[in-house]
Amino acid sequence: MKLLKSHTVSLVLLTLAIVLLTLLVQFAWPTLIHGRIWQIIIFYFGLMLLSGKLIQFLLKQSEENSVAIVLGATILRFLASLIFIAICLFTKIDNKILFFADFFVIYLLYLLFDIYSLITNLRPHSK
Repeated sequence: MKLLKSHTVSLVLLTLAIVLLTLLVQFAWPTLIHGRIWQIIIFYFGLMLLSGKLIQFLLKQSEENSVAIVLGATILRFLASLIFIAICLFTKIDNKILFFADFFVIYLLYLLFDIYSLITNLRPHSK
């Protein structure tokens, strides 16, 4: 349970940092930020929060399958991202290239967070 709380707090802090960075870039270079950036940030925050809780639940059920659980959650996040971007790109939005670029940047930031949290959680188990 402690791991889930620290993961959630870290996720909230990361999201706040992304929001602040987005606001900063939006005021400095407004042409670099798509109007739907807030939908992307909310989507990823919710996706990471739900997948983190799912991972914690599944790890309580079976710790010996931890690699498969984490890899499965990563694949589910990737597929959910593809579905989200497909829905958004096939609807009528302006400047699809900018939307995709902003989506990709946010995706990479959350992916880096996922990799960092995975490495920090595996480090105590490697000793």
